[in-house]
Amino acid sequence: MILNGNQRGGGLKLAAHLCNVMENDHVELHELRGFVSETMRGAMQEAEAIAKGTQCKQFLFSLSLNPPETENVPVAAFETAISTAEERLGLTGQPRAIVFHEKNGRRHAHVVWSRIDVKEMKAINLPFYHNRLTELSKDLFLEHHWRLPKGLRDRENRNPTNFTLAEWQQAKRAKKDPRDIKRVFREAWQCSDDAASFASALEEKGFYLARGDRRGYVAVDVQGEVYAVPKWTGVKTKDVREKLGKPDGYASVEETNAKIASQMNTTLSRWDEDLARQAEALSRSQAKEKARLKEQQKHERQKLKTRLNQRREAEARMRQSMFRRGLSGLWDRLLGEHGRIRHENEQAAWQAHLRDQNQSDDLIFRHLEERRHLKRSNQREQDHLQAQAQALSQDRERFDWSRSHEQLDRTQQPAFDR
Repeated sequence: MILNGNQRGGGLKLAAHLCNVMENDHVELHELRGFVSETMRGAMQEAEAIAKGTQCKQFLFSLSLNPPETENVPVAAFETAISTAEERLGLTGQPRAIVFHEKNGRRHAHVVWSRIDVKEMKAINLPFYHNRLTELSKDLFLEHHWRLPKGLRDRENRNPTNFTLAEWQQAKRAKKDPRDIKRVFREAWQCSDDAASFASALEEKGFYLARGDRRGYVAVDVQGEVYAVPKWTGVKTKDVREKLGKPDGYASVEETNAKIASQMNTTLSRWDEDLARQAEALSRSQAKEKARLKEQQKHERQKLKTRLNQRREAEARMRQSMFRRGLSGLWDRLLGEHGRIRHENEQAAWQAHLRDQNQSDDLIFRHLEERRHLKRSNQREQDHLQAQAQALSQDRERFDWSRSHEQLDRTQQPAFDR
């Protein structure tokens, strides 16, 4: 698991952050050791009060433990990792608090130690703690057979971002079957008598007649693709010229693209607004579903906690009833029977604790998987909207470029004429 630690002060702010139930699905104060108070806020106040007897400003050491998102890590594994970190950092026996957070289907832990040695009344030095935590993190990944992150295998590859989309996919983005395109051109050709009617028939299907670089007729679609009229109509160039005449009166490809871009701005704005409404509705829906799941899981956990407490108390009474009272009890002590029963009760109590912890872990693991499933579902929906938004953004950039490019050509044209 990834370990991030730092020395710090501000105990009350840290307590507020660790106990923040608004930003987390679930928060559990798992352990308070070495403090009189039974609350996180009170424990941090105690640590700060003791630190005032020293000159130390960063009297706390805060550590977060983040296992891989898809792994179900039991409490015992967290506790073992925390104890190992405590030993390697030199904080053995220091007062500490352990808090578990669950958010977006991911469970992680926070540990806060007091650095103040009350016997010496000075702060415990933590040299090279970053390197020690890095080495421990590697050990934990190897111990649990988790895939080691690239950041731990090679520090130079900590943040690889080498994913791009090539321009050769332009034809694929157009999503047009060549046979359909040919059918459009041929139908427009057959139902037209001259260039004007041919241009009108093509425009109904999203193609705009233009003047090509070689003074021939071409058509341009809203994606900026250029189609040679003779090729796509299946008519000879000579016959095209006889029917349509010279293309001098038509705009160039660049000018046509600028015209299309101007017409598309209104349409793109309408699509942007529609997409924004969809995103807002999706955000509300996802927040509502997240809150519902969070409340349901809290209810199930409280129900399990109540059931475990009731069983624990019943079992404790049953074990206590095994001790005889009065003279019989005194006789059992003399014969050693009392000690035997106590030993058996201790073993039974420990096994019951492990059983209860396993049941609690099982419920938490199921809740984590439910939250991960919801997160994946939400992410797919968000990715779908984001992909649409990105596509619209790319279209707008291309259309804006067409317009600005045409305007630049017009301003520079007199200079070229001279």
